[in-house]
Amino acid sequence: MKKNLLIYLFGALFLLAGLNFAFSCKNNEVVPDNGNPSDTTGNSAKDKTDVVFWLTTADKSFLLEKPDVKLLFNTTPNQYPSIEVDTALTYQSIDGFGCTLTGGSAWLIKKLPAAIRDALIKELFSTDSACIGISYLRISIGSSDLNASVFSYDDMPDGQTDNDLTHFSLDNDKADLIPVLKQVILQNPDIKILGSPWSAPAWMKTNKSTIGGRLLPEYYDAYARYLVKYIQGIQAEGIRIDAITIQNEPLNPNNNPSMEMSSGEQAAFIKSNLGPAFQSAGLTNKIILYDHNCDHPEYPINVLNDADARQYVDGSAFHLYAGDISALSQVHEAYPQKNIYFTEQYVGGPGNFGPDLRWHVKNLIIGATRNWSKNVLEWNLASDPSYNPHTDGGCNTCEGAVTISSYVVRNVSYYIMAHASKFVPSGSVRIGSTITSKLQNVAFKTPEGKKVLIVLNDADAEQSFNIKFKGRTVTATLNSGSVATFIW
Repeated sequence: MKKNLLIYLFGALFLLAGLNFAFSCKNNEVVPDNGNPSDTTGNSAKDKTDVVFWLTTADKSFLLEKPDVKLLFNTTPNQYPSIEVDTALTYQSIDGFGCTLTGGSAWLIKKLPAAIRDALIKELFSTDSACIGISYLRISIGSSDLNASVFSYDDMPDGQTDNDLTHFSLDNDKADLIPVLKQVILQNPDIKILGSPWSAPAWMKTNKSTIGGRLLPEYYDAYARYLVKYIQGIQAEGIRIDAITIQNEPLNPNNNPSMEMSSGEQAAFIKSNLGPAFQSAGLTNKIILYDHNCDHPEYPINVLNDADARQYVDGSAFHLYAGDISALSQVHEAYPQKNIYFTEQYVGGPGNFGPDLRWHVKNLIIGATRNWSKNVLEWNLASDPSYNPHTDGGCNTCEGAVTISSYVVRNVSYYIMAHASKFVPSGSVRIGSTITSKLQNVAFKTPEGKKVLIVLNDADAEQSFNIKFKGRTVTATLNSGSVATFIW
């Protein structure tokens, strides 16, 4: 007992020290949007800065830290390439940035000592300036492959069915997921939550298995009612579900759990069952289709081509384990009135910090949003040092944004999402910004009027460059593979 107590105390001190180290500076002193430099620190002229920035480097010498560098707007020309930011060019509004609170993540977080758990949840979800302000979460409807075991909310013995859903229960989620979600909501009451099923109950499927199989048409109505009962049940716990996808990875029958669903099956289910069931129950939660890779943009387009299904659909969701991120724009161009979401990308453990940081920021934080996505979600929020828990047959190399044992370690996904979530709140709008000299970037205007520019140096050498805004420029330098978020 004494040994365990010492481990817990050490872990608490480690986490609190990490909080103080990583977030000792604030980011809320910025220049007014009048084009005139000002002393934004309130100190002497030598401390004056017009633009603040937060930096993560490939070699981890900076990890979401604010360097002691003063960036001042000027009109003096130089030879460096320029990223021009234009608030007159506006694109999609942003719902948020975050990851998936898997059942395994919730279990790991909940079993932490209370002081560590509370500090971690605050660090991740609070919008205080010293925290990273995750604003969007995905959760599984039933188990995902990153639960310790497989379950639905209406499991039945072999050979039995429950068409009336009399055995429906959220008890499995009440052990860990729902208590953690309630703590998250205390830190961020406005957080958006997306629910995604990995499988219908096995008794509804062609193969009566949690792995693969398809939803039998005779159970379309029961499954629609199952999803309605889920939303009603979890909302009765005080947890508002913003949207659901219909099926996680409908073209992947190999995970545990998993279920195949073609675009034709998805369209039929939406128009004849799920959409009318939501309407009848008075639910306004969004219905999002597809939720799979960028190599098949024809899947969501095929569903949206069905006008009877399309009327119920808010938009389409994507992963990027195959294909190109430009597929999001292909679907947007086909149906610009429907929204685009990016809902999952994992880091395979043990990972490689620099290359993982570069690829994810380039393709997701920048690439997905420049291709119309309203959100960007990394995959698993938390894992243990051995990438547990997971189901038998589930992902055994999925690294969490944080690793939890007797203390907490922040991994690359933490910094990937924090470079956006900390500075680009829900309600921000993507604005114009030019890409030049392998300086991948995306810009936003926040509800408070701040301009936020996220820049990745995708070149193989250090680059100096200008940020140009309203005829004035500020010059910055980034090492190869480094990411910076600039705010003014």
